[in-house]
Amino acid sequence: MIGERESYRSLRDTITDSIAAPFRFLRSPSRRADSLRGARSGGAFWALKDLSFEIQRGEVVGIIGRNGAGKSTLLKILSRITAPTEGEAEIHGRVGSLLEVGTGFHPELTGRENIYLNGAILGMKRVEIESKFREITSFAEIEKFLDTPVKRYSSGMYVRLAFAVAAHLEPEILIVDEVLAVGDAKFQKKCLGKMKNASAGGRTVFFVSHNMAAISSLCSKVIWLDGGRLVASGEPRRIIASYLGEHSQGNLCWKPEKIKGGAFDFNSVRITSDDGDVIHDSIPADAGVKIIFDYSVNGTLPPGRLAFLLTNQEGIVVLSSASTDNTPTLNQTWIPGRNVARCLIPSHLLSPNRYYLTVSQPTENNTDIIHENVVNFSVSEMNSLVARDGRSGVVLPKLDWSREVVDGRVD
Repeated sequence: MIGERESYRSLRDTITDSIAAPFRFLRSPSRRADSLRGARSGGAFWALKDLSFEIQRGEVVGIIGRNGAGKSTLLKILSRITAPTEGEAEIHGRVGSLLEVGTGFHPELTGRENIYLNGAILGMKRVEIESKFREITSFAEIEKFLDTPVKRYSSGMYVRLAFAVAAHLEPEILIVDEVLAVGDAKFQKKCLGKMKNASAGGRTVFFVSHNMAAISSLCSKVIWLDGGRLVASGEPRRIIASYLGEHSQGNLCWKPEKIKGGAFDFNSVRITSDDGDVIHDSIPADAGVKIIFDYSVNGTLPPGRLAFLLTNQEGIVVLSSASTDNTPTLNQTWIPGRNVARCLIPSHLLSPNRYYLTVSQPTENNTDIIHENVVNFSVSEMNSLVARDGRSGVVLPKLDWSREVVDGRVD
């Protein structure tokens, strides 16, 4: 429950200037639960409520839900960073967690020193840490910066080292939040592979992500949270399909509530055919899809852009785009007043499936609010390449071909 602030003792309070002293059995600082949505009971706000589940050794568990559903709070309880107001979390085994950039790192210490510090927090002896040291630094790709204070690391370097430490110091339970999104695609692939190897070795993995494709491929079980409560758990593809369907509007037009005093408001986001006609849920494969963003700029915003991504029913990101795709810059100046932006997805691109649209909303502080699965629609097999010749693929573009006869003679 979010209420009184818990007592807080930072690592700076605990660690002396010299790291020569043993770092054994240090506990992570308590932190206030920070979910924005949750179950309400009277005047109390519950980040999690009436949540019960059991996970077996070696399972890889994906935790999904909208922003504020309680995912991060759950992981903080499992990591013993936050204590539950009621009930208990019974954990058997050593826990390694990566919940946010820099979790468990002391900014004044070097990368090398923080590796030993994190190992000590996990209760490992120095000789155990040293046996894994080379693997950790090689995986993190930060050998040149081992003796640099981590406060000078980029966010990507921070995450690489933090994950390498959490994964290689052999906790029985590995807990990973969406923080991996900070890394590049190559590093994310390495991390997913490492988590698969961890589960194959009998370790349990908890993985929070908005990437449904990663959840589907990695996890043996999925837990779906909403408003601090358990909605469903079970086989990944079934739970993901239910989640994507439940959290879309069920129609082709989204009209959100206005943000009071906000500098940017969406009036609507809607889907039509390429000629502007309203479509009724399903569209033939040979018709284009137009996404129309109707928005108002009410105040001063830093340069930015609109962006969206489209996922299919399996949770795979099929495509993404931004309003600056045709410009040489990543961001543009916003024009005050009401604006309408349109993006056309051409015909014969989307394969027959159901699609879910996620959009971003700019804010004054240069961060985006993500609105997940605001509308959904389906592309039918009518006039598609699937119907014509059994074509397969995540996308089915109708490509241009050319042919010329170079030499018509037959030997």
